[in-house]
Order: sequence, then C-alpha cells, then structure tokens
Amino acid sequence: MNIAILFGGSSFEHEISIVSAITMKKVLKKSQISYLFLDKDRNFYLIEEKSMNSKLFSSGEYKKSKTIQLKQGSFSVDALFGSKDISVDVVLNLIHGRDGEDGKIASLMEFYGLPFISPRIEASVLSYNKLYTKLYAESVAVKSVPYQHLSKNDNRELTLEYPVIIKPVRLGSSIGVSIVKSADDLEYALDVAFEFDTDLIIEPFIDGVKEYNLAGCKSNSWELSIIEEPQKEEFLDFAKKYMDFSRDSQVHQADIDPNLQAKISESFQKIYDPLFLGSIIRCDFFVIDGEVFLNEINPIPGSMANYLFDDFEAMLERLALNLPKEKKIQIDYQYIHSIQSAKGKA
Repeated sequence: MNIAILFGGSSFEHEISIVSAITMKKVLKKSQISYLFLDKDRNFYLIEEKSMNSKLFSSGEYKKSKTIQLKQGSFSVDALFGSKDISVDVVLNLIHGRDGEDGKIASLMEFYGLPFISPRIEASVLSYNKLYTKLYAESVAVKSVPYQHLSKNDNRELTLEYPVIIKPVRLGSSIGVSIVKSADDLEYALDVAFEFDTDLIIEPFIDGVKEYNLAGCKSNSWELSIIEEPQKEEFLDFAKKYMDFSRDSQVHQADIDPNLQAKISESFQKIYDPLFLGSIIRCDFFVIDGEVFLNEINPIPGSMANYLFDDFEAMLERLALNLPKEKKIQIDYQYIHSIQSAKGKA
C-alpha cells in the first residue's frame, strides 16, 4: 500500500509531529511511504525517505526539497515535462494540534477528494476543543470530571477547590498546563495558559487517580488496542510527552478487572462511533470509585499510538480499505434549465 504521511503544520506541536513521522518510518515496514511536510508557512514539501531526520527540519534544509501542489484527487510535483502525481492510496494525517486536529486538513482532503485517515471535520472540531469534548461526551452518555470554563476577559474567580489543573482549551502535549495547589499560584498559572489560548478548562486535580489509555478504530469491525496504564507522575510535561511520542515498541496490557476493561471499551465505542469513523484515536480515561470518566480524546495521538497494537500496519491497511466516503451530489442544472425554458416561453 502507498501511504502518504502528512506532518508538520502551523502549530505549537509542530516538532512533535516531526517526531511522530520519523517514528512511523520505523513502524511501517511493508508499505511504500511518501513523506509530505507542511512547514510553518503552510507550504507543502516532498521529503525523501533517506532525508527523514530531525536536523533536516531544524536547519531549514527541507526547503531544498520538491514543493507539492494539490489538485483534484492527487498531490503532484514539478517534473521535466509538466507535473508528476505522487502515488498515494491513502493519506495518514499526522499533524498534531492546529491544522491537523482542528479540521483544516480534513476539509482540504475532502475538498480535493483524497482518501485520508484522520477525524473528519465535525469530529476534528469537537475533539480539538476541550470544552466541546466535554459537551460531546455528555451527549453520548460518557462521564467526564467536573470543570470550569474560563475565557481571557472573564473574572478570575475559581469555583473549584484546590488543587486544580489548568489546561488551554485548544492545545495538547501538556503545553501551557499547570497544577495549582493554592490561591498564591493561580494568577501566574492563568497568565501562562493564556499565553497559548484565549480559553481554559480548569478541573479538580485528583492525586493518585487511576488512568488508562485505549486506542482503536472501526474498519470492517472493531479494532481496539490493549489498555495501557501509563507511568504515573503528577503529570507529564511537554518534554516527557515529546519523548513519549517517539515510542515504537509495544507496551504491556494493564492488569485490570475484566468488568472494568469492558466499561472502558464501551465508553470508547460510544465516543468513536459514528463521529470518528475513518480515524485512529486514543481516549484517556480516569477511573474513580469504579466509575469510568473520559479525560481527553487524542484525535491524532503521538506516533498514532502504534505501541498499543499487535500489528499496527495491518490494522492501518484494513482501515484504509474501509474509509467513509463523502456522498456525491448530482448537479444537472434542471432548475436553471426550467427557468430558462419558462423565460423562453414568455
């Protein structure tokens, strides 16, 4: 299968996307891969596989690569006689954060009729914004922890008890996130978070809470990963998550009760189907007193959460063969013809 990995983007998570793409080079061993880089100025470049290393991007050398144009049904590059199409069976969207997760790439792929693995437009909008994610989870009967929404110009009065965790609404990878244990630290933490976003979510910080991660998709049937219990620290900061996104070796199944495992899987399926069809997502859950709560949806998880699957590449191929298709609308100009005909008679 010819897979085009799309990465980079105009995003605070630009560098993490590069790490994820380099990791895919180790994971996808059977497929033919094309690397499509979207730089900070939103120019597309075709990167040769042998050149796929972090220095190429940090040095700016990528600008010597061929530029890519989009046209209906394909990507193309300039060639000796006109242009040459890049052979692509499916595009794997690996742009984390803005551009990749907010719906821009999904819109672009659908507009140009390119088959792609990624959340579609509506799913992107709802999962990119943590406030909308909370409202969506509630609509499909999946619980989430209590929260307070705060905009930049709001009164900075906290309605939750300390300690709390402050998160920018539209960012991942722990960027701008702080744990606040007393009122003395609140103003500084809010200032930091508002550097990255105009809106924040504030949640109670629950020390020692059990956390579990589950990834998956629905191809011709459900394909769910093992359930991981991630390493437990107060929280993973940007640097630790940056390293975490380069994982390419499988982790171990969490040692949990089958009933709890079933509850987590059920919550995942409620979140996924039908909104996230065509994508591989990872959901992070909290378990409090035996109840499952959605912590967050990772619509484009780091390295596509490949480390949670027995055979990630085979699953990717099955999903590529079972993507949702946009309904074609037949336009026959019957209405205009009828008007013209009526005017002719008049």
